[in-house]
Amino acid sequence: MANDASPRWDRRMQQRLSRGEAAALGELYDRFASLVHGIAHRVLGDEEAADRVTRDVFGRIWEDPGAYDPRHGPLRSWLASAAHRQAVHRLRVTEAELVRAGGTTPEQVEEKVRAASAAARADYIVTAMPGPLREALELAYFKRRNYRQAAEDLGVTADEARRRLRLGLQLLSSANTVGGPTPPGRPPHGRPR
Repeated sequence: MANDASPRWDRRMQQRLSRGEAAALGELYDRFASLVHGIAHRVLGDEEAADRVTRDVFGRIWEDPGAYDPRHGPLRSWLASAAHRQAVHRLRVTEAELVRAGGTTPEQVEEKVRAASAAARADYIVTAMPGPLREALELAYFKRRNYRQAAEDLGVTADEARRRLRLGLQLLSSANTVGGPTPPGRPPHGRPR
């Protein structure tokens, strides 16, 4: 993941896309398609719709590579935000049809969008957080280890395990904020919602 966050790599990729290098699009897709698809699927809960969002996001950057500005943050974050926005838009369109048919209310739609967005942000935050924090959280939540047991499994002090768990939980708590996925340690960028 170190290369994913490299501002230099991001600038070079944006320049290559601007020159119309098809190989650059393939490299970008290979690196980030699972991230984009995963966010879209988490929001939409539908494989085909997530595939369409993935195609749309990569199609957009191919058609308009200037839409991404490396000065505003990592390409990974831009793609994640684009996937999130596109997936939420599709979810709202789909749910609006149910509202018109009388199967749901606008309030239920917005609650569904909020819940799906928070889940997608949490997934993004976990995948983007540093490995040591992610490992500590996985031990605590999936393997039901307390901080002392996690410290032993990780080969660190109990204080260090507690610190990692606390930081990981702080990052996860930001998943309930309004807006798209934001990488750990970075302020959100782009237009406010």
